[in-house]
Formats: sequence, C-alpha cells, structure tokens
Amino acid sequence: MSTAKIDDTLREKIISEPDVILDDQDLMHALISANERAMGGNIVDLRGIAMERLEHRLDRLEDTHRSVIAAAYENLAGTNQVHRAILRMLDPTEFERFLKDLNGPVADILRVDCVKLVLETVQEENEPAVRRLGSVLSVAEPGFVDQFLSAGRSAPTRQVTLRQMQEGRREVYGDKAPFIRSEACLRLDFGAGRLPGLLVMGAEDPHQFSPQQGTDLLAFFAGVFERSMRRWLS
Repeated sequence: MSTAKIDDTLREKIISEPDVILDDQDLMHALISANERAMGGNIVDLRGIAMERLEHRLDRLEDTHRSVIAAAYENLAGTNQVHRAILRMLDPTEFERFLKDLNGPVADILRVDCVKLVLETVQEENEPAVRRLGSVLSVAEPGFVDQFLSAGRSAPTRQVTLRQMQEGRREVYGDKAPFIRSEACLRLDFGAGRLPGLLVMGAEDPHQFSPQQGTDLLAFFAGVFERSMRRWLS
C-alpha cells in the first residue's frame, strides 16, 4: 500500500474548490484509472463505464453545439450580405444605372463573379440599348427561361435554382462563360401580360452554389428585384 501523502496546501485547495478537479477531464481520467488499478483487474467498474459513455455523449453534444452556432453565424452573415446588396441595388435613380450596378457593386457585395439579366422578348432587339447594357443585359426568345432552367428535363422549374457545371452558357455569360463553375438562377415574374425574365449569378468557385444549399435569401432578393423591375417597366 502506498504511504505517499498529499501536500497540505494542495489538499486544502482541492477540499475548498473541488470543481477545479471535476471540470478537468485529464485529472478525472487519471483518478478513474487509479481507482480501477486499486480495485484490481477482475472487478468491473460500472460507474467508470457509465462516466465514459457520458463523456462520449457530452463530446458529441459539444460538437453539435459548435456546428449549430457556426451555422447560425453563417446564416446571419448571409442575411446581412443580401440585405446590403438589396440596399445598394435600390440606390440608383436611373434605370440604366440600376441595371449596370447589378454586375458591379451588387455583384461585389454578393461575392459573385458575374450577374446577368435575361429578358424574353417577341420584339426586335434594340441594338443600341443592348450594346450599352451588354455587360449585364441580354435578350432571348420566348420560352428560353424555362428551357434554361430545366436543362432539357420535364420537371417543373423553381423560382431559385442552384447548380454546378463545367462551364456557363455563352448566350448568358458571354466571354466569361468558360470560367463559370456554379450559378444561382432566379426566375423573375414581371406581372400579368409580361414575359418572364431570369437573373443569373455566376461564380468561378464550383462550391459557391450547389443544390444542397438553402434558397430563402435568394428568393427574397428575387422578390425585391421583381418589384423594382415592375416599377421601371411601368
């Protein structure tokens, strides 16, 4: 039997503040191991087994807690980002500046590499206007939006579609098409009697947009953009 004695000062410290030891996992492991050795190898310590299982559960709970907090912060950051982009989008007092800012300051705030607006039309292209706004605006024949969103499938289209690809489509992204690896496609409803439109956000990062991500914030952005466009078009 060991006759080693604990230092009186340390003993008093432990007695006065036992939580210091209880909160220290390494110390608790050492005490449990010493207790098991003292009992011998033929005795099953059910309390030790229960404590070990509780520790594993606590570790899993802490990991889950950290994941939830990280997701909450990420969601808050995304919300603030979209709100700032919307406020910047609403700043211009001229329609041409409103559109050009989409592929400028608004794209920068959203951290995307390209923003394009596609409008379906049955009229002849207004060449001067399209040339002036070519960095952000392109026109297409009726039916293009649904065809672009469905990618040849018969499934109904959604308001927001997130996907990854080898490269973007040239009729939408122009010269930037070979560099686009993921995109967010926002279907736009401009009201009764008007053809639909499409707002596309392209990114060179293949992981920026993927089908597994949530779309609530982008749906809100699309709703604000639709209402702004309706006012300009009226």
